[in-house]
Amino acid sequence: MRYYYFAKLLKRLSNAIMAYIGGTRMKYGYFDDKNREYVINNPETPNPWINYIGNKNFYGLISNTCGGYTFYKDARLRRLTRYRYNDVPNDFNGRYYYIKDKDVVFNPGYKPTLTELDSYKCRHGLNYSIFESSKNNLSTKLTTFVPLEDNCEIHKLEITNNSHDNKELNIYSAIEFSFYDAMDDSTNFQRNLNIAEVEVENNAVYHKTEYRERRNHYTYFSCNQDIDGFDTDRDVFLGKNRSFTNPITIDKGISYNSMVSGNSPMASTRVDILLKPNETKTIIYLLGYEENSIDNKYVSKNVINKEKAIKIINKYKTTEMVDLEFDKLNKHWTSLLEKFSISSNDDKFNRMVNIWHQYQCMITYSMSRSASYFESGIGRGMGFRDSCQDLLGFVHLEPQRARERIIDIASIQFEDGSTYHQYQPLTKRGNSDVGGGFNDDPLWLVACTSAYIKETGDYSILDDLVPFNNKAGSEQSLFTHLHASVHYTLNNLGPHNLPLIGRADWNDCLNLNCFSEQSGESFQTTSNFESGKAESVFIAGMFVKYANEYVDICKLTGRDDEANNILNEISKMEQAVITDGVIDLSVDCKVGDKLKLIYPGNEKEIVEVLQVNENSIKVDSSKAGSVVVYGKEVDDYKTVDYDALSMLNISATQELYKIIKELKQEIELLKNN
Repeated sequence: MRYYYFAKLLKRLSNAIMAYIGGTRMKYGYFDDKNREYVINNPETPNPWINYIGNKNFYGLISNTCGGYTFYKDARLRRLTRYRYNDVPNDFNGRYYYIKDKDVVFNPGYKPTLTELDSYKCRHGLNYSIFESSKNNLSTKLTTFVPLEDNCEIHKLEITNNSHDNKELNIYSAIEFSFYDAMDDSTNFQRNLNIAEVEVENNAVYHKTEYRERRNHYTYFSCNQDIDGFDTDRDVFLGKNRSFTNPITIDKGISYNSMVSGNSPMASTRVDILLKPNETKTIIYLLGYEENSIDNKYVSKNVINKEKAIKIINKYKTTEMVDLEFDKLNKHWTSLLEKFSISSNDDKFNRMVNIWHQYQCMITYSMSRSASYFESGIGRGMGFRDSCQDLLGFVHLEPQRARERIIDIASIQFEDGSTYHQYQPLTKRGNSDVGGGFNDDPLWLVACTSAYIKETGDYSILDDLVPFNNKAGSEQSLFTHLHASVHYTLNNLGPHNLPLIGRADWNDCLNLNCFSEQSGESFQTTSNFESGKAESVFIAGMFVKYANEYVDICKLTGRDDEANNILNEISKMEQAVITDGVIDLSVDCKVGDKLKLIYPGNEKEIVEVLQVNENSIKVDSSKAGSVVVYGKEVDDYKTVDYDALSMLNISATQELYKIIKELKQEIELLKNN
């Protein structure tokens, strides 16, 4: 019986430890610290687990089953490959390679055929992903990454015959082109189904839709082997009533050599190979993007100038060149991560700080939440606030790129210090669909500029001439932009001398100037109740912090009068927060009011105020302990008492400490027994 309980305790301890270090770690994957990878060993993850690959301009999202898409600079305006959000089943658009061995067809990344694999492993690394799988005595390894300087995605496919017999294989590729503007691509079917154009030349497919009319750019997909067939019309490749799970061309082991004209353009190539026992063959595919000058678009009638693409195709034509570029990518990340590292007795803490947090900071800097598997890349561009915040964790990695981003951000600001909330990375223009009015935004420009100066000591950035709203002729020094940011807050104070919230104060759901009665109106961008009263204690706190950093900049650059003036304003703001920024329950509540309370464990209770004292209230509840006062019941949700507007958060106790304490006791028990 003792051993039974000992085993039971071990199981409980093991489960608790696994939950602590990653929850589903044993079921789906693990961290490989030596190779700086997260290794997924089960393709059936709860949701697609994705990685980001890219350089300064060219980006890709790639899931653990090879799903995702690619874009150049802007996920909305330069979407290169097609992806259908909210599709059923989900994540069935991507970069796909089909291995056909007689009647057996499988993918290195499991999807889209869903053929059960003998082994599977996805290794998400730093700006690369590797898929290793096996089926039918064949092993495959697909390495995907974007080189540091070129606008292309490299797919290196290695296939090994582990049997004792020769194998005749058909290797198919399949990617679906997008019509660049992702919103138009997913909505304007009456036009888009009539405009597709491609060229096929020397083992490559060139997507040139609208190149004749209004574009000077094209997408290409190439193979470094002589192809035995191709298809550029998706419907022909798939066949009627079929999907990427079971294309008719692959079932038949053929290609139709279709040339799309209208319909949906794609690139599929077929390479037929003979693999001897224990032999490995490698095929290199490129997915790339190029632009031509207006006067250099064609080499002959309707034949596009492919010179730039051919140069890149030839550059990565050999395995040696691809491996060299992959090695450069890894060395690049080593040099970045060496700039900051910690060493502690907690391996998990070291892993997160030394590898994954810094990697995440780089990704958020590059994308600024504009594209993910939850943000479609269509509804927004780069966030002003987001980009400023991203710099705080990124600036030590690549200060020069951080400097460039600060100038881009400041360029969408208005002369009064307010700013667009987002901008499109391709045009670097403010996003008018979302507009501005998020009153915390301007102060974040001070935050990121201060962080850059602290990291680099480069005060010269303050003298850079930066336009307002990207208008030529409006250029002023970056310091002038910081001055406008600080004074925008001071010029927009409410009745308690606290900053007006505008549309939001980082909490984008808290638009106190919007009471929409019309379906379809955005709570975030609609302002139909400009009270001039809704204030933000959060922005007040921001002002105290970042105005102080602005004062330091002023003092170090000889602007003492401005520094002294802002110090005085900081003092006033601090006093306003102390005087009016905290709600006094004894003033705000009266006997008979209903309050909603939330207890640890998310238990909720509606109570009635029984008594109001000078600094406290009594309610009809017998419960004891910590509690969050969620709010007071009102008859009309539109009714807001702006004179008492605030939020009170009383810390709720957590169960984690108790669990850890219990586990420590159980561990000691195991040691003693």
